[in-house]
Formats: sequence, C-alpha cells, structure tokens
Amino acid sequence: QVQLVESGGGLVQPGGSLRLSCAASGNIGSIYVVGWYRQAPGKQRELVARITSGGSATYADSVKGRFTISRDNTKITAYLQMNSLKPEDTAVYYCNLDGRFWGRGTQVTVSS
Repeated sequence: QVQLVESGGGLVQPGGSLRLSCAASGNIGSIYVVGWYRQAPGKQRELVARITSGGSATYADSVKGRFTISRDNTKITAYLQMNSLKPEDTAVYYCNLDGRFWGRGTQVTVSS
C-alpha cells in the first residue's frame, strides 16, 4: 500500500545539475528522517544526505558544497538538488524514510 517514488534522474554531462524528488503516499505517518542513498555498480550503498523533520541536514564529504537536501513535511516529499555533477556521482539514487521505506530508485548518469 505504501508507495515511495523517486524521479528526476537522467543523463547529464559533467558539471551539470539535476533535481531528484521523492514522493510518498499511503499509510506512512509522520517521518523523522529522510535520507538519500546511492549505489553504483560493484559498490556498497552509501548515504548521500539526510534531513530531519526539524531541518537539520547532513551530507557525505563527497557531495558537500554541491548537493542540497530539502523536504516538505506536509506533503511528505523530499528533494535532492545536485549541482556540479561528476562522473563518480553516477549511481542509482534511493529515497529512504526513517529506515523503513524505500523507493525503487532513479538512475543518475554523469557522462560526456
């Protein structure tokens, strides 16, 4: 019944930008932490950014200064603004809610 859908991924050249969205529906209730994760082929899934209901954000060192996470608590929607993208950012990006709910992911490919 719970649906969590990521969108906004695609193919972009190095230095470009993308904005990912995470839209949730169903019997989810209140969410304390929203996290964006990514997984590249052959690598472990890693936390990219997370934000609490109070607006406190944390970023992986690899994306600091380039990515910005935000959320709309009323809509239970989260965003990840990605600027100055690099080839190493290529991965499937997943949204996670309180460690309980996962989306199916959206592919981000950074290539010339």
